[in-house]
Amino acid sequence: MSASPPLPLPLLKRIPPGLWTALAWYAAAVEPIVEYVVMPPRPSYSLNYPQDGLESLGAQALLAVAFVLVLAGSAVLRRRTSGAYGLVIVGTVISTVAWRQDEIPPTQFLAVDFALCYIAATRPRRNSLTAAAAALGTLAGYLVLRLITGDDSSIAQEPFVALTVVIAWLIGNSVHQARAHTEELYARAAAQAVTAERLRIAREMHDTVAHSIGIIALQAGAAARVVETQPARAREAMLTVEKAGRETLSGLRRMLGALRQADQNQEGTGQDHGLAQASLQPAAGLADVERLAATATAAGVRVEVCWQGRHRPLPADVDLAAFRIVQESVTNAVRHSGADSCLVRVEYRADELAVEVSDRGKGGGTTTDTGYGLIGMRERAALLRGDFTAGPRPGGGFLVAVRLPIPAMTEAEEKARAI
Repeated sequence: MSASPPLPLPLLKRIPPGLWTALAWYAAAVEPIVEYVVMPPRPSYSLNYPQDGLESLGAQALLAVAFVLVLAGSAVLRRRTSGAYGLVIVGTVISTVAWRQDEIPPTQFLAVDFALCYIAATRPRRNSLTAAAAALGTLAGYLVLRLITGDDSSIAQEPFVALTVVIAWLIGNSVHQARAHTEELYARAAAQAVTAERLRIAREMHDTVAHSIGIIALQAGAAARVVETQPARAREAMLTVEKAGRETLSGLRRMLGALRQADQNQEGTGQDHGLAQASLQPAAGLADVERLAATATAAGVRVEVCWQGRHRPLPADVDLAAFRIVQESVTNAVRHSGADSCLVRVEYRADELAVEVSDRGKGGGTTTDTGYGLIGMRERAALLRGDFTAGPRPGGGFLVAVRLPIPAMTEAEEKARAI
């Protein structure tokens, strides 16, 4: 099943935290410059922003330094969080020195609150508490400085600004806890899915493998009892034992393959393609190649299937392995080759099955995020004592070739598989 595309984030969440910090700080810093310096003088005045506050070159230089520090801190807030946060605070303090202020205006401190909220949301609690303490300590420093100088002409704004610091930390900490809880839920759901898969396979083993072993034991015992008196029945019983044994072995291989694929899918990026996620059904085999080709063609890569030789029933393990190799090769061609077409050649020979998958893409054979990749295909061929080769073609493109030996089957087995 192909993964649905992720939903786009809301616009507010797509804006980087550094940009929020810079916008808040620069808006608060530019507004008084426009109102009290650029605009013509008015009868009204501000105690925080005197009209002659930026007349000296030193004050202008300090304010420029503050602008640069805050800009640098906002730009590296995600990569250098602690250092960037410190630059924002220092830039805020320098801006008050440039204006000869004895307190930080609340609007100017909102940028520090934005940065603190981001730290509390993304960093460990010890780091966020340290950042909050730095902000509160800066505010306390201004309050103590005014008390020492005896300047108590106005209502202290530091307690109200400190309240915004606490609120910003609480919001960021709540986001941090929500993310941690979500990750824990995802991890728990993944563990439960693994457990459920193990239980499903255990039930399948009980229903198929255990049942087959029981049949093998009964038929072998019956053959042992009548081998002297009824050789024909004994031979028939042993053929049944052989057939059940082959089917059981094939079932075990499929189950182990399903376990391995489930583990690799959990380690992948989650961007699964429909071709690589075909379910490991017991009936999967070369009969599904045409459906696979149609799926790949719908995905944008035309797949041509060429059958050669006398089409005949195959052992279940050979049939499944051949199909999985074709499936993985076509998936690689669709996802990595960049080719617009792919050729699948299946040849039934006297004692082996030859499969080739070729394309004329860029020839970069890689393992896919899901499925087994080249290593898995080579292992499948090795389990069946086959030969596997894969690599770039001399004329361009990529070629996967495998030869799987076909064990000789009795006429009764061929008829049974054909049914």
